[in-house]
This record gives sequence, structure tokens and C-alpha cells, in this order.
Amino acid sequence: MSAPTTWRPRLAEGAAPVLAVLAVLLVALAFAGPAYSEAAGYLALLKRAAPLVLLAVGQYFVVVSGGFDLSVGSLVTAEVVVAARLVDGRESATGWVIALLLGFGLLVGLVNGLVTTKLLVPSFIATLGMLLVLDGAVFLWTGGAPRGALSSSFRVFGRGGVDLPVLGHLPWSVAILLAVLVAAVLFLRGGTGRTLVAVGDNENAVRLAGGRVDRLKVLAFALSGLLAALAAILLGGFAGVSAQVGSGLEFRAITAVVLGGVVLGGGRGSVVAAAAGALTLEALFSLLNLLGVTGAPESAIQGVIIIAAVAYAARGGGRRLGSRLRAGPPDPVRG
Repeated sequence: MSAPTTWRPRLAEGAAPVLAVLAVLLVALAFAGPAYSEAAGYLALLKRAAPLVLLAVGQYFVVVSGGFDLSVGSLVTAEVVVAARLVDGRESATGWVIALLLGFGLLVGLVNGLVTTKLLVPSFIATLGMLLVLDGAVFLWTGGAPRGALSSSFRVFGRGGVDLPVLGHLPWSVAILLAVLVAAVLFLRGGTGRTLVAVGDNENAVRLAGGRVDRLKVLAFALSGLLAALAAILLGGFAGVSAQVGSGLEFRAITAVVLGGVVLGGGRGSVVAAAAGALTLEALFSLLNLLGVTGAPESAIQGVIIIAAVAYAARGGGRRLGSRLRAGPPDPVRG
């Protein structure tokens, strides 16, 4: 189905404010730490931020279509713990284990989507339930202490890189992140991507126009699960194996999406802005670490960001709603 042109998302919508904040933070980092006096310092920042940016891109698809995915943090932990146990240091097991992890992430996303669309369980509750299921499974699998080890070929995706003639050393995590961002932008330029955004803006209009709303919502959750699995592969390679490796990442991903100007409830915001929100969040926490502020203040800052961004969006949404009411009801086909 070809989506109406009025549903075309602006791929840089809402990106200007968060990009301005990001620019200020990058300048502040240059003054706060000597590591950022060279380009290599910022490349290392992007390398650290890559897993969170991937999670934010996946969360974007779910949020912009009108849902939430609270399971991605627990999914990351489960993926890393399972990978360590199955690989157990064997280089020969790396390939099929990575394929299994990607398939498992896709499966979890599909289950979340089907529970939401077919059983009519709100996405917040469905993914919260999946979070608890995965947390319990990880504890049963490990007894609280993960076993096994990741192979060198597995960890290269999170730690290694490739030497290029002009750019120099490019981390694999950054290359993968750029490839995912390009793929996401191209997807959103297509009919399916535009209609996915339209689902969050006006689900009934999409149904009347012949759009398969349930399939699109399931697709959004599947993409979120797949990108969470990819983030787990990078994070496991970078940070190693831990039963808390993904703890709190679901809230950081949502914070990043909101910081990027994506409206909770769906229909508005760009994937570029969501990715920029994740990078801004990582830059902010890196700056706080350099200033000696760590631990509890980070959670408080995330809470303030979510409340402030949602309040700002609600005020803007209220003004848009008022203008829509004055203009009269929209065409149910054109939205």
C-alpha cells in the first residue's frame, strides 16, 4: 500500500534542539577532559554510545507507532549471558551464536507485538511482563553468577575496528551504527515506514485507508527486539559479561527518544533526532563523570529530562490539537 503524502515523516523533525544541546556538550567535553582534545576522544564517545543509540532507534519505531518497549534492557542482559554460556570461549561457536542471538531478539519482539495486537494487552504491560520473564530466566540460567566467556572473535565487534586510508581507525561498532541509521532512514522514506509513523498519529485513518495496523505494530516491536540483540552483541564485546549489563537501558532508551523530541503516544518525531538524543545522553553522562558526578544523580537527571520533555511536547500537542479543532475534522483517508 502506498501511504498518502500527508503521512510522510520529516526525517529531521525535532532534531534542531537536541543537536544544539549535543554541540554544547561536545564543546564542554573538550574543556573538561584532555581526552577530547583530539578527534579520537569523540570517536571513543561514539563507540561507547553505539549500543544505546541502537536501542534508541529500536525504541523509536515502537514509540512513534504508539507503544512502549520496556523489555529491551532485560533482553540485552539475557543475550549477553546466553552468549557467554554457549560460546564459552570457543572461536568456532561465534558465528552460530550471533545468528541465534539475532533470531532470539527478533522472536522476543514478535511475541511482544503479538501479545499487544492479538491479546489486546497494552504495550506497557506486555513488555513489562516480558521484562520480568527475561529477568527470571536469566536468574534461573545463571543462579546470579554468569558462567562461560565470550570469544575474541565475538568481542571484536564491540572492541575492534578497521583501519581506513583517510579516516584512520574506525571501530566496528561505529560502522554498524552508521549502517543501521542509514537503513532506518531509507526504511522511513518508503511506504511502509511512512505508514508506520501514521499509525501513531491516527490509527483509525490508517485502517480506513487499508493499512494493516496490527502488522505494522508487530513490525515495530520486531525491529526493536532485533536492534536490542545487536546492541547486546556490541555491549558484550565492549563491557564483558555481567548479570546487570542491560540494567536500566530500557529507561535510557526511552529518555533518549523523548530527549530527541519524539512524542510519546506516537506520530511525531524523527529517527535522526532519537539517535541524537541517545548520543546527547551519553555525552552528558561522560561530562558528569569528568566532573565527578556519578551514581544517583544520573537517574535523577533522566527523570527530569523525561518529565520536562513530555511536558513540553504536551503543551505543543495541546496547541496543535486546538488548531485542528478550529480547522474541523480531518479527512479519514488523508488523515
